[in-house]
Amino acid sequence: MLWQDRRGAEANCGGKRRVRSAVFAMRLPCSFWFLLLFSTGGLLLLLHLQDPSETIQQSPDAKLIFPHGQLPSKEQCPHCQDTDIQAAVLPAKLRAQITKNHRKLLLKTAVQQLIIAPVGRAENSINRLTKVQQSRRRLMREVCAKYRSNSIARGVTRQHVSRIYVEDTHKLLYCEVPKAGCSNWKRVLMVLQGQAVSTGEIQHEQVHYGNHLKRLDSFDRRGIARRLKTYTKVLFLREPFERLVSAFRDKFESPNSYYHPVFGKPIISKYRSNASQLALHTGEGVTFKEFIQYLLDVHRPVGMDIHWEPVVQLCSPCLIDYDFIGKFETIEEEANLLLRSIGAPANLTFPSFKDRNPNAARTSSQITQKYFSQLNLTERQKTYDFYFMDYLMFNYSKPFADLY
Repeated sequence: MLWQDRRGAEANCGGKRRVRSAVFAMRLPCSFWFLLLFSTGGLLLLLHLQDPSETIQQSPDAKLIFPHGQLPSKEQCPHCQDTDIQAAVLPAKLRAQITKNHRKLLLKTAVQQLIIAPVGRAENSINRLTKVQQSRRRLMREVCAKYRSNSIARGVTRQHVSRIYVEDTHKLLYCEVPKAGCSNWKRVLMVLQGQAVSTGEIQHEQVHYGNHLKRLDSFDRRGIARRLKTYTKVLFLREPFERLVSAFRDKFESPNSYYHPVFGKPIISKYRSNASQLALHTGEGVTFKEFIQYLLDVHRPVGMDIHWEPVVQLCSPCLIDYDFIGKFETIEEEANLLLRSIGAPANLTFPSFKDRNPNAARTSSQITQKYFSQLNLTERQKTYDFYFMDYLMFNYSKPFADLY
């Protein structure tokens, strides 16, 4: 009996202990289990975020294994280099340990290189273009000194500055050379003056017929002299034969209500044998050979036009000491350099669109060669002589080897 009571007591005691253990176990999730799960989650997150190179370096001979022997894509292995993907094995040089501090340093260095590299290239470009400008201006002065005429002693007249446009806000003088980007240059001047927000919104008619820009000859003598002395004087030109062909294609091969009757009719009448009545009436269909005959004729049936007049006559570079001489062949780079130098708005860049006959190819050296192949050697030589000073003063090479 006593033994039974003891067992009962022990049973009661053990039961109490089991009850207390159960109660304690129920309380664990609120403390111990929470800490255990949080620690486990943190460990998994650390392993997930660890750089593959740090994992692989623990086993120097480890390989990158992908299913079915296929090479991974960038999405599958964003840390892999292209060479790594092709080899599917991390190169030995990349197996060295890369710590987080290393990655931060590499990232900082890469960002600095991305920032410094464009600045360095820009400075090199500016230095190169500055030297080009110095060389062009020096050549212009040397040629002018060698071929100086008596008319230079008489000084600058209104006629000499009649092709120069004025932009007073940024103190810029631009000499217009047709077929050398002049339409887009006028757009730029209009934006600089605040007459438009962007060059893209200005139509061709507004550029040439809107009278939005002032010419230098519209000022009095003191105004002309002051601007010539203090403003930045700019000239942009083009390879002479290429400019000539561009003008011919634009004015005579496309519909034109002015050049066909004013120039086409007298050219056909004088230089075409057995011309049809329709051609004589409309002036359409002038050939390039007929156009060159007109250009070289000292007794032209109709006068000269600015679209094919030599630059030395249009802009008088021996009378006006231009500060910037740009070329159509590199017009965007050089024009944008000039715009930055005069303090133009940062969002204003030189436009590259072609608004007249946009579907026609730009006149290139190949197209120019094609047109001049229609002429004989004498005609080519005389045309070269006509533009000789432009070729010499602005350092353009002879367009044909058989010219002298």
